[in-house]
This record gives sequence, structure tokens and C-alpha cells, in this order.
Amino acid sequence: MSPHLPQLTNISRIYPFTHTPIECHFNTSPRDFVIKEIPLYEPSGSGEHLLLYVRKKGLSTFELLNILSSSLGCRVRDIGYAGLKDKAATSYQYLSIHRSLQNRLESALPHLHSQHIKILTITPHNHKLKIGHLKGNSFFMRLKKVSSNNATKLHSTLELLAYSGFPNYFGNQRFGKEGDNFQSGKAISEHKLTLKNKKISNFLISSYQSHLFNAWLSSRIQLTQILRSFKPNEVLRALQSPNFPTLHTFAKSCTPQLIKTLQSQKQPFVILQGDIMCHYPFGKNFVCNDTLIESTRFLQKDIAPTGALCGTKFTHSKCLAYDIEEQFLDSQIKANGTRRYAWVWAENIEGRYIPQEAHFELHFSLPKGSYATIFLESLLSTHNC
Repeated sequence: MSPHLPQLTNISRIYPFTHTPIECHFNTSPRDFVIKEIPLYEPSGSGEHLLLYVRKKGLSTFELLNILSSSLGCRVRDIGYAGLKDKAATSYQYLSIHRSLQNRLESALPHLHSQHIKILTITPHNHKLKIGHLKGNSFFMRLKKVSSNNATKLHSTLELLAYSGFPNYFGNQRFGKEGDNFQSGKAISEHKLTLKNKKISNFLISSYQSHLFNAWLSSRIQLTQILRSFKPNEVLRALQSPNFPTLHTFAKSCTPQLIKTLQSQKQPFVILQGDIMCHYPFGKNFVCNDTLIESTRFLQKDIAPTGALCGTKFTHSKCLAYDIEEQFLDSQIKANGTRRYAWVWAENIEGRYIPQEAHFELHFSLPKGSYATIFLESLLSTHNC
């Protein structure tokens, strides 16, 4: 564990945008929040598995799996799924079961329907669905109590976000009702807590990984804000402020010329030498050696920086980027590590204002693993989504 690992507290998500907050009301309900998976591939049409396209309302994916396994008389782990979907939404997602369960499934359809689960299609497929087997998700959100003035702000801010992208924080759903799942995950990593349910244990550990990622991302956005807010000769003093302890090591490597070079970047997330970049929206990771070249490619949406989900077998950043990243790495996490986009872009953005109802209907799609609520926080400039 890093000796400088920040104290475990709920992270305040920081955004680099300067627009004023937009007032409206959003209710995470099955009527006003709809999620549809964008599949990675079409069903093969043959094979020993069945690919199910399922609509659920007011259920988490884990609750869906438990109901389905009980109805079919199979183990939860025998059911494949590509991703977790919000409970407080209407969700359309893909699941897979073994083809031998088809008769049981057809007999269980009325019971499943009574549990707010509807099987929309059943198609033969040649393998079990696995986590991550999706391109992304499309979303519908209905915002309420929207004035005409705020509707105009929403339209202009959507244009801004379509161009600039937004920080890829993990949303509140990752951390449980009380927002403290990561505390249990840390205790499990330190062998201070043991759970019999391995799936829940792994989920709590992933919550701790997500917490550290969010803390790192917040720190990097703080760095960007400092670079944008101060003159070069004032930046170093700001970086050494007691308010930004995770930037102190980085500050020791700063020179006036480096600060000027970083300030010349135009994108809302300043990249550093040694950052692990990744081709966008998918591709191979590589180390950033020339920030001027890579910042241009970042602006063009060709690449994006990544942050660590620390654990085993993941690539560390280098040089200046590592001066900050190391503050958020915990070597006691024995789960697999990986890297996650720090910055993403929404696609297919559409906004429609209905003045007679004071509603604003929002459609957009995101890459897998990104949160619609984080996009909404970026749009509204609020942390309450």
C-alpha cells in the first residue's frame, strides 16, 4: 500500500466545467429512466445456449438473477450476463442460459412476468454470455420542472459535452445505499473481514477499487483546474497547498517550463508524461511520451487517458503521471487489476423540450462501464444525481 494512501472518506466528484448549475428534477424511476444494452454481437442462431433479451423493472441485476435461477432450478453462476443495470430503472439486457432449461423457462414465463420480468426474445447461441460482452448502453432520461431558460441551457451544454466529453467516474450505484461499500472492500483486502458469498465479496472489493479510481480522477481534475486558474508563477504555490496533499509529490518535479507546457493543452483534462493512454473507444494501451502530440489526438477523440483499477496484473503509469497515481494504489488488493478510461464521450445525443409539461427528454449512449448519472451530473453541474 502507498504510505500516502488518502484517508477513506466519500469522494466529492469534481468536474472541470464552468457552466452554472441547471435546475430541474430527475427521478430515478422505471418510467423516467430507461437503459438498453447495445450488444457486442448478434446471437449466432445455433448452439447449446440460449440468449435471452429481458426487460426488468425496479430490480437490480442480482435480484433478476436470483429470481431467474429460483424459477429455473439452476445456479446463479449458470446464468450469463454482460453487465449490471440500475435497480431504479426499466432495463433491457441480455442474459444466457443453457438450452436444456428452455422448457422450464417457458413454464416460468407467467411467474417471471408477475415479478416485473419479461422475456422479449429467446435465441439459440453458441456460448455463455460473459461480463463485458457488450458495446455499451443507450439511455433515456426524463427531466422534470424544466423552465424554458433552463431548456436553452441544456441544449447548449449538451453541445459542449458532445465535443468535450466528461470524466468517467463511477456513480453512486457502485457504492451502495450508504455510499460505504468500499470500506468493506478495503477490510476484505486487509483480511479483516471475510464473507462466505464470494460474488458479494468480489463486488465489495471492486467497490474499493472504484473508490480509489474516483479519488485519483478527482485529484487529476484538481490539477487541471489549478493549471487553468493560476498564472505559471502561482501554480507551484497552489500545488503545494495543504488542500491538495496528493499533488505534493508531483509538485517537486514541476518546473516553470513544464507548467507552461501543460497549460498549453486545450482539452479539459490535462495529460502528463507517463500517462497510460488507450485508443478510443477501444484498442491498445500505450505510454504517453509526448504530451503535445497526444493532447491533440485526445481532442480529436482518437485516444483517451486511463486510470488504474489497482490490483494484480495491471500496467502502472510512468514518470510524472505515476507521481500522482501511486498515491491511490493499494498493493493489498489481490483481485485482478486493469485500467479504465478516465474520460469518455456520449454519442447519439438528443434533447427534446416539452414546454407544456416542463419536461426535457434526453437520449444518449455511452461506452460500457460508464454511468448515465455521471453524464447527467456533468450536464447539470450538480453532484446529486
